[in-house]
Amino acid sequence: MEILIFGNPILREKAKPVENIDGELKETIDKMAEIMYKAKGIGLAANQVGILKRFFIMDVSQREGKNKLEVYINPEIVFTEGETIYEEGCLSIPGYFAPVKRYAKIYIKAYDIDGKPIERELDEISAIVFQHEYDHLDGILFIDRLSPIRKQLFKKWWKKHYKK
Repeated sequence: MEILIFGNPILREKAKPVENIDGELKETIDKMAEIMYKAKGIGLAANQVGILKRFFIMDVSQREGKNKLEVYINPEIVFTEGETIYEEGCLSIPGYFAPVKRYAKIYIKAYDIDGKPIERELDEISAIVFQHEYDHLDGILFIDRLSPIRKQLFKKWWKKHYKK
């Protein structure tokens, strides 16, 4: 299992709902967590490792040297409020960062690793990371949310750094 890089068509596909929360899914999540922590990321969607299922992991506490892995299976954003701008990056677009406008506060529903329903309000970095990973499940990358000028700058940057 490895992180797919921008240009891989799987990153642009919409994921399908998870139907069974079982041992196989838990093993996959453990592998994803290992990969995410090794890459020093704070979120990783199933699409990013080639799995077209609606789940992702995130751990915003890692930035403070702690580990508190959160698992969101079949997530939904139910309600949004306000706006914020945050300098985002992505493990599938290594080395590139840009300001992205997101909702400041979100109310979400999902299932955890044990299949128990989750309902909570997220704000600050948790809301931003959730929205970023949620976008992945719909085949949307953070660069899709950039202004036209920033998208052009990204294309030039990508060609310079990653074109073979």
